[in-house]
Amino acid sequence: MRVLFRTFGCKANQYDTERMRQELEAMGSRTVASVGETQLCVVNTCTVTNQADADARRFIRRVRRENPEIQVLVAGCSSALNPQTYREMDGVVAVVEGHDPVEVARAAMGSPEGVGCHPSGSGAAVSTLIPLKSNVALDLMHREPVGGELLRRRAGGTRGWLKIQDGCDRKCSFCATRLARGASRSRQPEELAAEAALLSQNHPELVLTGIHIGHYGIDLRDGLTLSSLVASLLEEVPDVRFRLGSVEATEVDALLLELMETSGGRLAPHLHMPMQSGSDAVLGDMRRWHTRGMYRERTLEIVERFPVLGLGADVISGFPGESTGDHDLTRALVEELPFTYLHVFPFSPRKGTSAEALPGPVPQRVAGERARELRELALEKGRSYRSGRSGQMAEVVLEGEGGWALTEDYLRVRADPGQIPEGDRPPRLYRGRLQGEGEHLYIDLSQDPLN
Repeated sequence: MRVLFRTFGCKANQYDTERMRQELEAMGSRTVASVGETQLCVVNTCTVTNQADADARRFIRRVRRENPEIQVLVAGCSSALNPQTYREMDGVVAVVEGHDPVEVARAAMGSPEGVGCHPSGSGAAVSTLIPLKSNVALDLMHREPVGGELLRRRAGGTRGWLKIQDGCDRKCSFCATRLARGASRSRQPEELAAEAALLSQNHPELVLTGIHIGHYGIDLRDGLTLSSLVASLLEEVPDVRFRLGSVEATEVDALLLELMETSGGRLAPHLHMPMQSGSDAVLGDMRRWHTRGMYRERTLEIVERFPVLGLGADVISGFPGESTGDHDLTRALVEELPFTYLHVFPFSPRKGTSAEALPGPVPQRVAGERARELRELALEKGRSYRSGRSGQMAEVVLEGEGGWALTEDYLRVRADPGQIPEGDRPPRLYRGRLQGEGEHLYIDLSQDPLN
């Protein structure tokens, strides 16, 4: 059976898709990239915004127009919250309410017991697909899949994803992802070390991802934390660079910073710390657990320790009740802190969240204008930081065949693949000197004799 995969959303979703792909390939399917040669399209959905839901539905309609013979299997966060919406769509023959790769593979192969596998290239139809419908309450159906193999590689990517936990115990008023993903569940450190070792054979950098990685270990034995996990991974899995996914500023502890300082670059100097707003009033309505002052103080403490640090954040503009003064406070905090990039989203009300019913909606036009203002400010700060890195050494991973590379501090720069020795595989990290400025930064890999 020929299968096309399409993922919407975060790195945790992308990791889940890779597990789905691996399970299906183990059962005999063949992964393809073209709609025209596809029999089954597996769509892993996201529900972080209304736009994410709409994008998934639009994609399903498009592939059905392009190839009416395609059958569609839907999984992911949006399918967990809105399964009936997808069941009613033309061409959707199976809906898995969540992310379990084994359940996806079983649904794809036409049986809840996983039998009836069609050998790759057999040309067999997939009309035997059956919808999976869970009658379990949403808060009871979330669990880490116990079946299937550890992930060995991320297909088509130089960097690998390592999902260390799933779910979230926080109750931010705007977030639907926690409804779809459930409570925080941590994977066992031994399993993670084994999977990281497998992934390191194909990827020179591994990104630790999840829904709330700062809560890693709180459901496991005493003493396990994100920082203790990172310490053990650095020791047990050599010759690979680790990078943290999104982590709260209040959950970046002393050990994590020490590891970032002393690991010789093996823990990338890069932090993405969600801020969401610079106004205490808005943060309170968001049910965030930090104040403006807490976020500011911790961020300044961190950046003082690192001459080179990629620093990003998430910000929501136009949250219900956000006044012009609240927005000005957010802008002022962005101006003060040395961010190298921002992810800015206009507020999107999500069904089932408490923010959906908050008074004082901000007009979409105003939310969009505020978002554009913050994005432009972030771009200016990013260009300034990039220019300041010119002339300095960097360690990069090459991404794809397009001549792009990613530095330890999360700068995407141009690279000349011709400077890499022919047949230099598997991919690895390369050192070189950064040249140029701003958006035109590139890395000269001939500047380091170690290459």
